[in-house]
Amino acid sequence: MITGKQRSYLKGLGNNIDPIFQLGKAGLSENFIKQVDDALEARELIKIKILQNCALEPKEVASELAEKTGAEFVQSIGSKFILYRESKENKKIQLPK
Repeated sequence: MITGKQRSYLKGLGNNIDPIFQLGKAGLSENFIKQVDDALEARELIKIKILQNCALEPKEVASELAEKTGAEFVQSIGSKFILYRESKENKKIQLPK
């Protein structure tokens, strides 16, 4: 579990990154979840955009993805949300204490 201070730090980092995934009408598939899992391991912090033709709400998708990948939900703004998970192999982000 991350603290409020750590969440604020991650929000600041997340503002500067572009979404690397887009979720459309196909919704959450096993393949999509696997790709997000791999991206979290490689990058630690990722941004995902929900397209207009997707019937799911960004916060619903974010919480489900966080649960299935063991990630932390950081922030949701409009149709985009940010997830964070500490990498086992290549740590890049040093969280404040």
